[in-house]
Amino acid sequence: MMVNISRAPVIRLQNVSLHYGDNCALDNLSLEFPASCMVGLIGPDGVGKSSLMSLLTGARAMQQGQIEVLGGDMADPAHRRAVCPRIAYMPQGLGKNLYHTLSVFENIDFFGRLFGHQQTERHQRINELLESTGLSSFRDRPAGKLSGV
Repeated sequence: MMVNISRAPVIRLQNVSLHYGDNCALDNLSLEFPASCMVGLIGPDGVGKSSLMSLLTGARAMQQGQIEVLGGDMADPAHRRAVCPRIAYMPQGLGKNLYHTLSVFENIDFFGRLFGHQQTERHQRINELLESTGLSSFRDRPAGKLSGV
């Protein structure tokens, strides 16, 4: 017997636009990201993927539209403060901040230590992160050997 459980999307965008001067990065975008699945953003340079991600993670201020992430409005400072620590986001350009000779695990562990996480918590969170992103098989690969770094 199949049971259809309706879940609210984890991300909802309504009429989102973002401009850099005269350049339009996002134009009246509306979409939803479903819960419990992996979503990929694919497209050539300059179509707004990084701009969208920076809005979804609270790293960039909203200009127009509405964005809900994890059940709240990202325009609400209290919601952003509560939800942003739960969001992992690393733009490709920040890959230059990785230590290329350290493994994927060692890089994440290093930054976890900088944020004061104890070893047990770090290892649990790293394992969950690697599993949820499909990077478990790259755990011991040097960061410099990853695509796009």
